[in-house]
Amino acid sequence: MVVAMLYTYYLASQLKEGERNKVELFVKAQESLNKDVLENPDLDVTFPFEVVESNRTIPVIEVDELGNITDYANFPEGRSNEDLKEELEKLKKTGVVPIVSKGPGYEHFIYYKPSRLLTLITYFPLVMLLLLLAFMGFGYMGFSASRKAEQNQVWVGMAKETAHQLGTPISAIMAWIEHLKQLSDGEQKKNEILKELNNDVHRLELIADRFSKIGSAPNLERVDIIKELVLSKQYMERRASRNVVFEFPNPNHEPKFVYINSHLFSWVIENMIRNSLDAMDGKGMIAIDVYDDEDFVYIDISDTGKGIPNTKFKTVFQPGFTTKKRGWGLGLSLAKRIIENYHKGKIYVKKSEYSIGSTFTIKLPKNIV
Repeated sequence: MVVAMLYTYYLASQLKEGERNKVELFVKAQESLNKDVLENPDLDVTFPFEVVESNRTIPVIEVDELGNITDYANFPEGRSNEDLKEELEKLKKTGVVPIVSKGPGYEHFIYYKPSRLLTLITYFPLVMLLLLLAFMGFGYMGFSASRKAEQNQVWVGMAKETAHQLGTPISAIMAWIEHLKQLSDGEQKKNEILKELNNDVHRLELIADRFSKIGSAPNLERVDIIKELVLSKQYMERRASRNVVFEFPNPNHEPKFVYINSHLFSWVIENMIRNSLDAMDGKGMIAIDVYDDEDFVYIDISDTGKGIPNTKFKTVFQPGFTTKKRGWGLGLSLAKRIIENYHKGKIYVKKSEYSIGSTFTIKLPKNIV
């Protein structure tokens, strides 16, 4: 690339020098014509005339001692005198040195601009550089897309294998629960324990179902998002410290409908709440505010936790990012994938302050795109 640019620069320099020589020859031919015609009208001036006529590519403007335009060549026909003056001013600003044309009783100045061929050759290295950058850009995009597709395959494979592996022990536990029910002889305490065990097994089934949906187009249904949020609150509130206050919309609030997959969406909300609980060390408040406009429903999830630095607002959604001593850092990455890839929405950090708390926003379309 560098060699090509240097060689092109060399060609442009040679062509530039050649064009100036050509203009100088053009000027001398004009001088010869003017002088010979005056001194000897019968002299054959075919050769100098052909030299003058041979310039069909280099635009030139001739001006007198007072700066008035007396002649021009190789500019589009019909150019007004004002247009030619503008061209002349542009040429002067480029620093081009005019060629002096002298004749009997006059001294004119010939300004010229590079031919179209010289202009194209001059800009050729820039065109090559732009093409190279475009090629590198497309190459990077292709590599990035390939890498992302590979990551998606890993995600999907891991998720489906997890769901598959969970299926066998869940079925076995359900069978054991049914067997224990038969042995309990109707004892109330035992039945209560078995009921809780059964609830936990159903929860495991839900988790397995969530993992099985990763990588497949989920079925979206029109639901009231307020009620979905309340269900997630009820589940997480029972598993949170008593020192944590939950402020969620009232279930009797005006409904706001969006198209979601309930299993996957509740997974997102539970991950968000779990992150907030970890950030608050078991004490504080988690609040959810829901509002909408003509096309979208917005869900603000706020906590009174440790906060997130401004520089980490985008990093928190990358796989592997975590501030916990234990954890894989996949919760927010998974939430982003579910909201943006499967629900065509957006999730982002709305605001955060150190030791005050953070607010995440989920933006969901009201209609299926």
